[in-house]
Amino acid sequence: MLPPEIGARLAVEAGVAQGWRKYVGDRGDVLGVDRFGASAPGEVVLREYGFSVDNVCRRAFGLAQ
Repeated sequence: MLPPEIGARLAVEAGVAQGWRKYVGDRGDVLGVDRFGASAPGEVVLREYGFSVDNVCRRAFGLAQ
C-alpha cells in the first residue's frame, strides 16, 4: 500500500476496473475495461482500449500535475 501522501496513483487493469477506486483514492485514476464485445487481435484491442505505453504515460503524468 502507498502512504496517503502519495495521491498520484494510476491502476492499469486489462480487465474490469471495478474495485480499484479504493486503492487509487480520490486523486488517482483507473485505466480499465468497463465494456466488452471487441473482437480483433490482442494488440489492436489493447491499443483501442487505451493500453498503449504513450497513453498510460500520459495519464500517469497527468495525475502528477
